[in-house]
Amino acid sequence: MSTPERQTPRERRRRHEHERQAVVFGLIIAVLAVIAVGALAVYTGAVDPPFDKQFFAKDDARSQVQQPCIPDDTKPVPYEKVKVDVLNASGEIGVAKITGNMLTERGFTVVSLGNATQKLDYIEISSNKKTLAAAYTVAAQFDSPVIALDDRKAGTVSVTVGSDFQGMIDDDDVGLTADSTLKSVKGCVPVDEITPEHVPTPTPSATKAG
Repeated sequence: MSTPERQTPRERRRRHEHERQAVVFGLIIAVLAVIAVGALAVYTGAVDPPFDKQFFAKDDARSQVQQPCIPDDTKPVPYEKVKVDVLNASGEIGVAKITGNMLTERGFTVVSLGNATQKLDYIEISSNKKTLAAAYTVAAQFDSPVIALDDRKAGTVSVTVGSDFQGMIDDDDVGLTADSTLKSVKGCVPVDEITPEHVPTPTPSATKAG
């Protein structure tokens, strides 16, 4: 009967190290395989990604709007000469009415209230090229609004109130006077380089405020 070959302590340590390395490398390979399968499933749409898609959708929606620049010497429009349509895009009842009352108290002429056709997470101020100064004047009343250009015929400005609406900036903090100059928003695009969005004329109801 043969006796098993005896290993030295050094040989035993080396064998244990090799065994541990094999286990570690095996685990790494298994984890990478799981990650690869999961990534493929997300890429193909079979599995939803483990992050909040609404967060990215919000940022993407804001960034996709080409905000128009205004000339450097543009002055604010007197509040009472600005005609405003207020649309509720927040999903909450009464937001258009509340916002319209705030604008009226500040001196703007609110001509209509209603509901937007789709929800937004931000405030959008929209107008045509001719009333862009008025749009910027209204935008100065809100915190981080998005200014959009459309092809409306009416000389109005639309305030579409999204779900992040927290009220208007304090009148003292707006800082607009007859002698002040409006500033273009950061990252704005020259008006001539923007194709105005075609938006059907809304038919809001003054009696059913959104």
